[in-house]
Amino acid sequence: MPKPRVIIADDHTMLLEAFEKLLAPECDVIAKVTDGRALLAAVRDLHPDVVMLDIAMPLLNGLDAGRQIKQMDASIKLVFVTMNEDPDLAAEAFRAGASAYLLKRSAGSELLTAIREAMKRRSYVTPLVTEGMLGSLMHPAGRERASQPLTTRQREMLQLLAEGKSMKEAASILNVTPRTVAFHKYRIMERLKIKTNAELIQFAIRQHLV
Repeated sequence: MPKPRVIIADDHTMLLEAFEKLLAPECDVIAKVTDGRALLAAVRDLHPDVVMLDIAMPLLNGLDAGRQIKQMDASIKLVFVTMNEDPDLAAEAFRAGASAYLLKRSAGSELLTAIREAMKRRSYVTPLVTEGMLGSLMHPAGRERASQPLTTRQREMLQLLAEGKSMKEAASILNVTPRTVAFHKYRIMERLKIKTNAELIQFAIRQHLV
């Protein structure tokens, strides 16, 4: 049986190299990337079986990247490996299409187990967050995301602006005009009743966009 073809996405180069060595006996690591937009490009070009990704990534966070990957090809398995122990976030990852959710402090053997399970079309959750995550799935928290939904494009723009990109830089990354970025920014602020850039950044942090 051929090894599963894996793309690894994490913004820490040392971790990318460590993950590649860990997976090498059972997986074919076909690409390593350090941000969410590079991940989308690699997926389009290489058509992996599995994408192993963090939630906190520059330019495009893992949750939104995962949703877009699933829209490209629903058969791709998403394995989240993150420092974030928030069970609500783990539940959100599965709503985004995850096959597995682990913590960076999980045992290395768990990662290989998670990928094996994902390839068998089964789910895997590290025991470190299982109990809280099940509660979040059964009783979703009243997050701002639910009460104040943003479009995919608005979430993308909000992350870039919260990371300190200028409107011109964000426009270049998204291949739109600066005027379009400004329009969406002020629509977001109006919808959320936010009046300052600082409040906008705080909202982005609470939404785990940065």
